[in-house]
Amino acid sequence: MEMKWRKLNGEKIVVDIKEAVEKTLQREQAAGHRLKVCIGSDSQVRSTVVEYATVIVFLREKKGGFMFISNYREERTLGIRERMISEVARSVDVAYRLCDLLDKYNVELEVHADINTDPHFESNVALREAMGYILGMGFVFKAKPDAFASSSCADKMV
Repeated sequence: MEMKWRKLNGEKIVVDIKEAVEKTLQREQAAGHRLKVCIGSDSQVRSTVVEYATVIVFLREKKGGFMFISNYREERTLGIRERMISEVARSVDVAYRLCDLLDKYNVELEVHADINTDPHFESNVALREAMGYILGMGFVFKAKPDAFASSSCADKMV
């Protein structure tokens, strides 16, 4: 699935996302910024349509941050567990495409899941699977309340 990306100001990213990220890393490091990248996804269900947002958040150490956004929608009926794993799969796919590049520039990477660690919340049904999936791919895993890329950034973009 080809993901279309944009910046927060709405400017479309017309080059391949890997190329856009590399140019961003080069620019930010040349400016003296130390970066961390966090990738997360969120979704909303409206009738039979599931709308997704995936974000790549660039954090500048002690100097704020910015993000790239991709939106996608599909007409499907999904249970909560399947929808949570689908969100995680989108984030892992992006992380996998970028991990070599981030290693090359010595940039830390986290994958954030919009899944609550509190068993009283519905999304918790997918916590173990999501954690296993992300950690099994070799990525740093964060869940709520520490998963701001998915639960705050992507959440606002859906």
